[in-house]
Amino acid sequence: MKIKEVSEKYNLTPDTLRYYERIGLISQVPRNKNGIREYTDENCASIAFIKCMRAADVSIEGLAAYLKLYRQDGDTRSARRKILLQEKQRLSERMRHMQEALDRLDTKLRLLDES
Repeated sequence: MKIKEVSEKYNLTPDTLRYYERIGLISQVPRNKNGIREYTDENCASIAFIKCMRAADVSIEGLAAYLKLYRQDGDTRSARRKILLQEKQRLSERMRHMQEALDRLDTKLRLLDES
């Protein structure tokens, strides 16, 4: 698939796809004789995984580290699990801060409603 098709299929801009390739999230995308990217099924599977992880708020750095380990030979499950646990902790902390902000807004709204 060409970049435009992949972009539309996964709702990502071509710039985002190029960026993901440049930083190594997407393995090297083959190019045809004219230099046009030709995304493989494997590339597309990586993009679907990246989208899923980004939707779960996994950081680019955490995702890059995870994928680097995933592509290595040998058993990297423990190291990958550690990365995902760190990302989960980061997200939990962010959710805690957001809940505190929501609670403050609810208090302000209640006070306004009572006056």
